[in-house]
Amino acid sequence: MGREFHSSRREFCGASCLSALAVAATRFASLLGVAFEMFPSTSSATTASAQSAAAASNDSDEQRVADLVTGNHILFDQGVVDGFGHISVRSAKNPAHYWMASSVAPALVTKDDIIEFDENNEALDARGRPIHGERFIHGEIYRVRSDVVSVVHSHSSAVIPFGVTNVPLQPVIHTAGFLPAATPVFEIRSVAGDDNHILVNTSQFGTGLAKVLGKSPVVLMRGHGDAVVAPSVRKAVYRAIYTQLNAQIQAEALQLGQGKVAYLNSMEAANVDTINEGGGVERSWQIWAARARANLAAVNGSGK
Repeated sequence: MGREFHSSRREFCGASCLSALAVAATRFASLLGVAFEMFPSTSSATTASAQSAAAASNDSDEQRVADLVTGNHILFDQGVVDGFGHISVRSAKNPAHYWMASSVAPALVTKDDIIEFDENNEALDARGRPIHGERFIHGEIYRVRSDVVSVVHSHSSAVIPFGVTNVPLQPVIHTAGFLPAATPVFEIRSVAGDDNHILVNTSQFGTGLAKVLGKSPVVLMRGHGDAVVAPSVRKAVYRAIYTQLNAQIQAEALQLGQGKVAYLNSMEAANVDTINEGGGVERSWQIWAARARANLAAVNGSGK
Protein backbone atom coordinates (compact mmCIF):
# COMPACT_ATOMS: atom_id res chain seq x y z
CA MET A 1 0.00 0.00 0.00
CA GLY A 2 2.82 2.33 0.90
CA ARG A 3 4.60 1.49 -2.35
CA GLU A 4 1.39 2.18 -4.32
CA PHE A 5 0.97 5.54 -2.57
CA HIS A 6 4.50 6.58 -3.37
CA SER A 7 4.10 5.38 -6.94
CA SER A 8 0.91 7.36 -7.49
CA ARG A 9 2.53 10.44 -5.83
CA ARG A 10 5.44 10.22 -8.23
CA GLU A 11 3.05 9.98 -11.18
CA PHE A 12 1.01 12.96 -9.87
CA CYS A 13 4.16 15.10 -9.44
CA GLY A 14 5.39 14.06 -12.80
CA ALA A 15 2.27 15.43 -14.46
CA SER A 16 1.14 18.38 -12.34
CA CYS A 17 4.24 19.43 -10.37
CA LEU A 18 6.47 19.51 -13.40
CA SER A 19 3.98 21.71 -15.20
CA ALA A 20 3.79 24.05 -12.23
CA LEU A 21 7.56 24.12 -11.97
CA ALA A 22 7.81 24.99 -15.64
CA VAL A 23 5.47 27.95 -15.20
CA ALA A 24 7.38 29.07 -12.11
CA ALA A 25 10.69 28.79 -13.93
CA THR A 26 9.37 30.86 -16.81
CA ARG A 27 8.19 33.57 -14.43
CA PHE A 28 11.49 33.51 -12.54
CA ALA A 29 13.44 33.86 -15.78
CA SER A 30 11.30 36.83 -16.74
CA LEU A 31 11.81 38.49 -13.36
CA LEU A 32 15.50 37.75 -13.51
CA GLY A 33 15.72 39.45 -16.89
CA VAL A 34 14.08 42.56 -15.47
CA ALA A 35 16.44 42.49 -12.54
CA PHE A 36 19.44 42.33 -14.84
CA GLU A 37 18.12 45.33 -16.74
CA MET A 38 17.57 47.28 -13.51
CA PHE A 39 20.83 46.23 -11.87
CA PRO A 40 23.47 45.52 -14.51
CA SER A 41 26.20 43.07 -13.57
CA THR A 42 29.07 45.51 -13.18
CA SER A 43 31.71 45.90 -10.55
CA SER A 44 31.78 48.94 -8.30
CA ALA A 45 34.98 50.03 -10.03
CA THR A 46 33.29 49.91 -13.43
CA THR A 47 30.31 51.84 -12.10
CA ALA A 48 32.57 54.46 -10.56
CA SER A 49 34.45 54.73 -13.84
CA ALA A 50 31.21 55.26 -15.75
CA GLN A 51 30.11 57.94 -13.31
CA SER A 52 33.46 59.69 -13.64
CA ALA A 53 33.18 59.58 -17.42
CA ALA A 54 29.68 61.05 -17.25
CA ALA A 55 30.90 63.85 -14.98
CA ALA A 56 33.85 64.50 -17.26
CA SER A 57 31.55 64.75 -20.28
CA ASN A 58 29.82 67.71 -18.60
CA ASP A 59 33.13 69.47 -17.94
CA SER A 60 33.48 71.62 -21.05
CA ASP A 61 34.69 75.14 -21.72
CA GLU A 62 31.05 76.19 -22.02
CA GLN A 63 30.25 74.91 -18.53
CA ARG A 64 33.44 76.34 -17.05
CA VAL A 65 32.72 79.76 -18.56
CA ALA A 66 29.13 79.65 -17.25
CA ASP A 67 30.47 78.88 -13.76
CA LEU A 68 33.03 81.66 -14.19
CA VAL A 69 30.31 84.24 -14.80
CA THR A 70 28.29 82.98 -11.82
CA GLY A 71 31.43 82.83 -9.68
CA ASN A 72 32.08 86.53 -10.29
CA HIS A 73 28.57 87.37 -9.12
CA ILE A 74 28.80 85.15 -6.03
CA LEU A 75 32.15 86.55 -4.93
CA PHE A 76 30.73 90.08 -5.12
CA ASP A 77 27.50 89.13 -3.38
CA GLN A 78 29.43 87.43 -0.56
CA GLY A 79 31.65 90.48 -0.07
CA VAL A 80 34.90 88.83 -1.14
CA VAL A 81 35.43 91.23 -4.07
CA ASP A 82 34.06 94.69 -4.81
CA GLY A 83 34.90 96.71 -7.91
CA PHE A 84 38.29 95.00 -7.85
CA GLY A 85 39.30 91.35 -7.75
CA HIS A 86 38.98 88.60 -10.33
CA ILE A 87 38.52 84.89 -10.94
CA SER A 88 39.70 82.71 -13.83
CA VAL A 89 39.31 79.14 -15.06
CA ARG A 90 41.64 76.91 -17.04
CA SER A 91 40.43 75.89 -20.49
CA ALA A 92 39.16 72.31 -20.68
CA LYS A 93 39.92 72.10 -24.39
CA ASN A 94 43.40 73.63 -24.17
CA PRO A 95 44.79 73.38 -20.60
CA ALA A 96 47.62 75.79 -21.42
CA HIS A 97 45.01 78.52 -21.87
CA TYR A 98 42.60 80.09 -19.41
CA TRP A 99 39.40 82.14 -19.38
CA MET A 100 38.92 85.41 -17.51
CA ALA A 101 36.56 88.36 -17.66
CA SER A 102 37.67 91.67 -19.10
CA SER A 103 38.48 94.42 -16.63
CA VAL A 104 34.95 95.14 -15.46
CA ALA A 105 33.37 95.02 -12.01
CA PRO A 106 32.78 91.37 -10.99
CA ALA A 107 29.09 91.97 -10.26
CA LEU A 108 28.52 93.11 -13.85
CA VAL A 109 30.37 90.31 -15.66
CA THR A 110 28.47 88.61 -18.49
CA LYS A 111 29.42 85.86 -20.92
CA ASP A 112 30.30 88.55 -23.47
CA ASP A 113 33.03 89.83 -21.14
CA ILE A 114 34.91 86.51 -21.00
CA ILE A 115 38.25 86.44 -22.84
CA GLU A 116 40.57 83.51 -23.58
CA PHE A 117 44.26 83.96 -22.70
CA ASP A 118 47.16 81.88 -23.97
CA GLU A 119 50.13 80.41 -22.11
CA ASN A 120 51.93 83.78 -22.38
CA ASN A 121 49.02 85.63 -20.75
CA GLU A 122 48.08 87.26 -24.05
CA ALA A 123 44.42 87.79 -24.97
CA LEU A 124 43.43 85.83 -28.07
CA ASP A 125 40.49 88.02 -29.01
CA ALA A 126 40.20 91.10 -26.80
CA ARG A 127 38.19 93.05 -29.43
CA GLY A 128 38.95 96.30 -27.68
CA ARG A 129 37.82 95.05 -24.28
CA PRO A 130 40.07 96.14 -21.38
CA ILE A 131 42.06 93.32 -19.79
CA HIS A 132 43.29 92.84 -16.23
CA GLY A 133 46.87 93.89 -15.61
CA GLU A 134 47.14 91.24 -12.89
CA ARG A 135 46.24 88.31 -15.16
CA PHE A 136 49.80 87.13 -14.49
CA ILE A 137 48.64 85.95 -11.05
CA HIS A 138 46.47 83.43 -12.83
CA GLY A 139 48.62 82.49 -15.81
CA GLU A 140 51.80 81.85 -13.86
CA ILE A 141 49.99 79.71 -11.28
CA TYR A 142 48.45 77.61 -14.06
CA ARG A 143 51.89 77.21 -15.58
CA VAL A 144 53.33 75.44 -12.50
CA ARG A 145 50.24 73.88 -10.90
CA SER A 146 48.66 71.33 -13.24
CA ASP A 147 46.14 70.45 -10.52
CA VAL A 148 44.69 73.96 -10.47
CA VAL A 149 41.61 74.67 -12.59
CA SER A 150 40.52 77.98 -11.07
CA VAL A 151 42.19 80.95 -9.37
CA VAL A 152 40.58 83.75 -7.33
CA HIS A 153 42.35 86.98 -6.40
CA SER A 154 40.70 89.29 -3.90
CA HIS A 155 41.58 92.22 -1.66
CA SER A 156 39.70 90.81 1.33
CA SER A 157 40.15 93.22 4.23
CA ALA A 158 39.79 90.33 6.68
CA VAL A 159 42.76 88.51 5.17
CA ILE A 160 45.18 91.41 4.78
CA PRO A 161 46.14 91.70 8.50
CA PHE A 162 47.60 88.18 8.39
CA GLY A 163 49.87 89.20 5.53
CA VAL A 164 51.30 92.24 7.29
CA THR A 165 51.89 90.80 10.76
CA ASN A 166 53.74 87.83 12.18
CA VAL A 167 50.45 86.04 12.97
CA PRO A 168 49.92 83.21 10.45
CA LEU A 169 46.50 82.51 8.96
CA GLN A 170 45.52 79.06 10.25
CA PRO A 171 42.38 76.91 10.05
CA VAL A 172 40.14 77.68 13.02
CA ILE A 173 36.69 76.85 11.58
CA HIS A 174 35.65 73.50 10.14
CA THR A 175 34.69 74.97 6.75
CA ALA A 176 38.28 76.13 6.25
CA GLY A 177 39.95 72.77 6.72
CA PHE A 178 41.70 73.27 3.36
CA LEU A 179 43.94 75.96 4.88
CA PRO A 180 47.51 74.88 5.70
CA ALA A 181 48.91 75.01 9.23
CA ALA A 182 50.48 78.34 8.26
CA THR A 183 49.36 80.06 5.05
CA PRO A 184 52.38 81.31 3.04
CA VAL A 185 52.84 85.05 2.45
CA PHE A 186 54.16 86.54 -0.78
CA GLU A 187 56.39 89.59 -0.30
CA ILE A 188 56.54 91.39 -3.62
CA ARG A 189 59.69 93.24 -2.55
CA SER A 190 61.52 89.95 -2.93
CA VAL A 191 61.05 90.11 -6.72
CA ALA A 192 60.29 93.80 -7.40
CA GLY A 193 62.51 95.54 -4.87
CA ASP A 194 61.48 98.28 -2.45
CA ASP A 195 60.30 100.67 -5.16
CA ASN A 196 57.25 98.76 -6.38
CA HIS A 197 53.52 99.28 -6.87
CA ILE A 198 52.32 96.10 -5.07
CA LEU A 199 50.52 94.80 -8.18
CA VAL A 200 51.46 91.43 -9.70
CA ASN A 201 51.34 92.66 -13.28
CA THR A 202 54.32 91.01 -14.93
CA SER A 203 55.28 87.43 -15.65
CA GLN A 204 58.26 87.81 -13.28
CA PHE A 205 56.06 88.86 -10.39
CA GLY A 206 53.52 86.15 -11.17
CA THR A 207 56.27 83.54 -11.18
CA GLY A 208 57.45 84.76 -7.78
CA LEU A 209 53.93 84.52 -6.40
CA ALA A 210 53.42 81.01 -7.79
CA LYS A 211 56.70 79.90 -6.19
CA VAL A 212 55.60 81.07 -2.75
CA LEU A 213 52.17 79.49 -3.23
CA GLY A 214 53.89 76.14 -3.77
CA LYS A 215 51.40 73.33 -3.14
CA SER A 216 49.20 75.42 -0.86
CA PRO A 217 45.58 76.23 -1.79
CA VAL A 218 46.03 79.82 -0.59
CA VAL A 219 48.79 82.40 -0.63
CA LEU A 220 48.54 85.77 1.10
CA MET A 221 49.92 88.85 -0.63
CA ARG A 222 51.46 91.38 1.74
CA GLY A 223 49.27 94.49 1.86
CA HIS A 224 47.30 93.27 -1.14
CA GLY A 225 44.98 90.36 -0.35
CA ASP A 226 45.29 86.76 -1.41
CA ALA A 227 45.16 84.23 -4.23
CA VAL A 228 43.09 81.07 -3.79
CA VAL A 229 43.33 78.03 -6.06
CA ALA A 230 41.20 74.92 -6.53
CA PRO A 231 40.38 72.09 -8.96
CA SER A 232 37.15 73.82 -10.08
CA VAL A 233 35.50 77.23 -10.15
CA ARG A 234 32.99 76.17 -7.53
CA LYS A 235 35.66 75.00 -5.11
CA ALA A 236 37.74 78.12 -5.72
CA VAL A 237 34.74 80.30 -4.85
CA TYR A 238 34.03 78.15 -1.78
CA ARG A 239 37.62 78.45 -0.60
CA ALA A 240 37.79 82.19 -1.22
CA ILE A 241 34.64 82.77 0.83
CA TYR A 242 35.74 80.58 3.73
CA THR A 243 39.30 81.90 3.70
CA GLN A 244 37.80 85.31 4.37
CA LEU A 245 35.40 84.01 7.03
CA ASN A 246 38.18 82.06 8.76
CA ALA A 247 40.32 85.22 8.85
CA GLN A 248 37.48 87.20 10.43
CA ILE A 249 36.81 84.57 13.10
CA GLN A 250 40.50 83.95 13.80
CA ALA A 251 41.07 87.68 14.38
CA GLU A 252 38.11 87.80 16.79
CA ALA A 253 39.31 84.66 18.58
CA LEU A 254 42.82 86.05 18.96
CA GLN A 255 41.44 89.17 20.57
CA LEU A 256 38.99 87.34 22.80
CA GLY A 257 41.47 84.68 23.80
CA GLN A 258 44.33 87.15 24.21
CA GLY A 259 46.37 85.33 21.61
CA LYS A 260 45.41 81.81 22.67
CA VAL A 261 43.33 79.99 20.05
CA ALA A 262 42.52 76.30 19.55
CA TYR A 263 43.25 75.69 15.86
CA LEU A 264 42.28 72.61 13.86
CA ASN A 265 45.06 70.06 13.88
CA SER A 266 46.21 68.54 10.59
CA MET A 267 44.03 65.42 11.01
CA GLU A 268 40.90 67.39 11.85
CA ALA A 269 41.49 69.75 8.96
CA ALA A 270 41.99 66.95 6.43
CA ASN A 271 39.03 64.91 7.67
CA VAL A 272 36.53 67.75 7.68
CA ASP A 273 37.77 69.10 4.37
CA THR A 274 37.07 65.74 2.73
CA ILE A 275 33.49 65.95 3.96
CA ASN A 276 32.93 69.61 3.12
CA GLU A 277 34.44 69.58 -0.35
CA GLY A 278 32.76 66.28 -1.12
CA GLY A 279 29.20 67.60 -1.07
CA GLY A 280 29.14 70.85 0.84
CA VAL A 281 30.59 72.86 -2.05
CA GLU A 282 27.71 72.06 -4.38
CA ARG A 283 25.09 72.74 -1.72
CA SER A 284 26.68 76.09 -0.89
CA TRP A 285 27.10 77.00 -4.56
CA GLN A 286 23.39 76.55 -5.27
CA ILE A 287 22.24 78.88 -2.52
CA TRP A 288 24.98 81.43 -3.21
CA ALA A 289 24.10 81.45 -6.92
CA ALA A 290 20.38 81.85 -6.22
CA ARG A 291 21.02 84.75 -3.86
CA ALA A 292 23.43 86.44 -6.25
CA ARG A 293 20.91 86.17 -9.10
CA ALA A 294 18.14 87.63 -6.95
CA ASN A 295 20.28 90.51 -5.68
CA LEU A 296 21.66 91.29 -9.12
CA ALA A 297 18.14 91.32 -10.54
CA ALA A 298 17.10 93.77 -7.82
CA VAL A 299 20.05 96.03 -8.61
CA ASN A 300 19.19 95.94 -12.31
CA GLY A 301 15.54 96.65 -11.53
CA SER A 302 14.33 93.59 -13.43
CA GLY A 303 12.42 92.19 -10.48
CA LYS A 304 13.27 88.65 -11.55
